[in-house]
Amino acid sequence: MANLRHHLSNYFRLSVATVSFILMGIILFAILVSNVTPNVVDVNIYERAPRDIQSPITIPLEDQTEARKRLAEESVKNEYTFDKDLALNQAVELESLIDIIITINESEKKKKDDEAPLSFDQKVDQLKDSIDTSEISDETFAALFQASETDLNNVKNLGAGVVNKVLTNPIMVEEVDGARNEAVQLIRENSNLSYSLKSATEEITRSFIIANRTLDTEKTRQKRKEASDKVEEVVIREGEVLVKSGAVITPEIYDRLKKVGLLDQEMKMYPYYGLFIFVIIVIAGLYYFMKEEREKEHFRKYVTIYALLFTLTLVVMKVLSISTELGLSSLMYAVPVAAGAMMIKMLFNEELAVVSTIIFAFSAALIFNEQTTGNFNFIMSLYVLFNGIAGIVFLGKTQQRSKILQAGFFVSFIAILTVACVLLLQNGKFTSVQIGLDLGCAGISGFVSAVLTLGLLPVIESSFNILSVTKLIELSNPNHPILRKVLMEAPGTYHHSIMVANLSEAACESIGANGLLARVGSYYHDVGKTKRPHFFIENQMNMENPHDKIAPQLSKTIITAHPYDGADMLRAEKIPKEIIDIAEQHHGTTLLKFFYHKAAQLTDKEVAESDFRYPGPKAQTKEVAIIGIADAVEAAVRSLSKPTPVKIDGIIRKIINDRLEDGQFDECDITLKELDTVAKTLTETLKGIFHSRIEYPEESKKVER
Repeated sequence: MANLRHHLSNYFRLSVATVSFILMGIILFAILVSNVTPNVVDVNIYERAPRDIQSPITIPLEDQTEARKRLAEESVKNEYTFDKDLALNQAVELESLIDIIITINESEKKKKDDEAPLSFDQKVDQLKDSIDTSEISDETFAALFQASETDLNNVKNLGAGVVNKVLTNPIMVEEVDGARNEAVQLIRENSNLSYSLKSATEEITRSFIIANRTLDTEKTRQKRKEASDKVEEVVIREGEVLVKSGAVITPEIYDRLKKVGLLDQEMKMYPYYGLFIFVIIVIAGLYYFMKEEREKEHFRKYVTIYALLFTLTLVVMKVLSISTELGLSSLMYAVPVAAGAMMIKMLFNEELAVVSTIIFAFSAALIFNEQTTGNFNFIMSLYVLFNGIAGIVFLGKTQQRSKILQAGFFVSFIAILTVACVLLLQNGKFTSVQIGLDLGCAGISGFVSAVLTLGLLPVIESSFNILSVTKLIELSNPNHPILRKVLMEAPGTYHHSIMVANLSEAACESIGANGLLARVGSYYHDVGKTKRPHFFIENQMNMENPHDKIAPQLSKTIITAHPYDGADMLRAEKIPKEIIDIAEQHHGTTLLKFFYHKAAQLTDKEVAESDFRYPGPKAQTKEVAIIGIADAVEAAVRSLSKPTPVKIDGIIRKIINDRLEDGQFDECDITLKELDTVAKTLTETLKGIFHSRIEYPEESKKVER
C-alpha cells in the first residue's frame, strides 16, 4: 500500500511538472508568435504601394546575375597569337618546293636512253608527297618543270623573299586575301621572268601566304572567365526598400516582391513551424537539464516557481517591445532581464541561471525585432545575454540582500558599456538626445533588476515556502523568535544545537553536501524540546532528573515526541519544509537504549524493541543523516570526563557503525566512503573543541612577615 502511494505521488508530481512545461511552451509560443508573423502584402501590378515595402530576407537574383555575366563576357575582345616564326618557315617551305623541282629535273637529265622518263603526273605526285600543293595548279607545275635551273632559282629567291616580307606583318584570316594580293604586286614590280614563270611565281607565292595572327581560344576563354568572376552577385538585401510608399508597382518590382516571398500566401506558415521547433528545443532542453531534480519531492514546486520567473521575464520583455513600436525605441534597453537571471540563480543554481539567460537572449532576438527588417535583432540578443551574465557573475557565491543591489549597479555599468559599444560600431549619426536616452535606459535596467529582485524574492520565498541561501541566512539570525525561545526556555538545548551545527556543517562540506542547510537545520532540530525542556539532560542544571520518578514507557513517549513537536512548531511558523524534515527525521527510527534496558529490568516479560524506537521516518538526505550523527556524537563526547582524540574517534566510529547496522541510512544516498570522511571530519572538529589546556598551578600563598 505504501509503495502504491509512493508511485501515485511520483506520478502526480511528474504529471504536474509536465503540465507546467507544456504551459511554459504555450506561453513562449504565444509571446513570440506575433514577432514571426510573415509580412505578406496584398498588391497588384500597376497599383500604388500603400507603404514603404522592405525585403525581409537577403536573396540572390540568379537570372540577373547570369545576364550581367554574359554581358561581361561579351565585352571581352578575342585574344590572338602572332606567329613571328611563320614568315621564315613559309619561305623555307617555298624554297624546298623549288629545290625538289630542280632535283627532279636534274634526275631526269641524268637518265640513260633506255630508262623511261617520269611522266608529268609522276613528277607532281613526288611533289605532293613532300609538300602540300593543293592550292597550286597543274599549269604552274608544268611551267616550273620546263624552266631552267637559273630561272627556278630566280623564282625561289623572289618568292621566298616576298613571302618572308609579307608575313613579317600580322595577318588575320580575313586579311589573307589582301596579303596575297600584296605579294602578287611585289612580284610584278620586282620580276624579270617570263610571263609563264611570273604567273607560276605569283601562284606559288600566294599559296604560301597564310594567316599568322590566329585566335587564342584558351586565352580568350580565360579572360572571359575572369570578367565573369568579377561580376558581383545581384541580390536583394535584407532591409532593402523594394518600393516606396505611393510608387507604382511595375512588373519588375512585382517580380521582386514575389521572389522575397511577400506575395506568397503559402510561405506564411513556415515561420510558425520554425517557432514551434524553437519552443520544442527550449522546453525539451530545460526538461532534460532538470533531470536530477525530477526524482525529488519538491520538483513540482521547483518547476512551478521556475515557470513563473520564466514567464514573468518574457512578459516584461514583450511589454517593452510594444513600447518600441510606439516610437520609444530607447525603452528596449531598460529591459530588466537580469532580475530573472539573478532570481533563478538565488532560488535554484548558477547553471540553470546561465541556461535561462541564453534562452532569454534568443527570445529577445525575436521579441525586439520590430526595429529590424529581419526576424532577429542580434544586438538585443547580445545586450540581454551580457546583462544576465553580468548579474549572475557579480552575485558570485555570496547571496546577501546587499549584494543584490551591488549586482544591479554592476549590471547597469555593463549595460551602458554594451550600448555605447553598439552605438560606436554602428557609426551612425545619432543625436545627443538619442544617445542620452539609450545610455540612460541601459543604466536604469540594472537598477530596476535589483529592485525587482529585492522585491519579488521574499514574496516568492514566502508564497512557496522555499529555502534559498538568502532565506537560510535569515533563519540563522539568533534573534529569530524560535531561536530566542530555545535560548530562553532550554539554554542547554540551545548550546547543544550550536555545537551540532558546527559539527554538521563541517562534515557536510567535507563530502560536498549543503553545509549551510545543515548548520541552520541544526539550530532548529531540537526546538520540540522547549515543550518539556527539563526532561532532557542538557537542561537539567542543579535539579533532579524527572525520569527517575516515572515509568520508562512514559519517558520514552516524552523523549520520542520532541522531533514531532518541533516539526509542528516549525510548520506553525511556516518554516521551510527542508528544516522541518531535519527536525522530524534526525533521530530516524533509532532505539532509546537506556529506557529500553530500564524497562526490561523492571519486568520479567519480553519488551519489544519497536516500543522504544522513534517512529521515524529515517533520514531522507545526506544532511539529515549527518545531523543525526552529529547530534549523537555531541551528546556522547560531552559525557566524557577526559576526552582524548582516540576516545573521540572511537565514539564517532561506534555511533556511525551502530546506525549503519541499524539501517538508519537505508533511505538516503550517503556512501560508506562519505561516512568515513564524515567520521574523520567530526574527529578533527571535536579535537579542536576539546583540545588540551595548560594547567596553571595555584599561586603560592605569600608568607606574612
